[in-house]
Amino acid sequence: MKPVHFPGSNCEFAADQLEYLPLPARKDLDGEVTTCWELTWRERLAVFCTGRLWWTVLTFNHPLQPQRPGATFAKEAP
Repeated sequence: MKPVHFPGSNCEFAADQLEYLPLPARKDLDGEVTTCWELTWRERLAVFCTGRLWWTVLTFNHPLQPQRPGATFAKEAP
């Protein structure tokens, strides 16, 4: 799985941090951040067969922020 640029993205997190992949995102004025991820064919098949997607968040021992994963057929953010 890798983060991808998408229409409407207006910033990029970790662009200068070599230990992380650059993360294209759309950041709204209210603080909502949307990212887009592309799955490999193997990952797509695994999600299709199991119905499960594992989601790991690095909190660095800070409180976990609310999250809302989603899926759509559109190429633009929901």
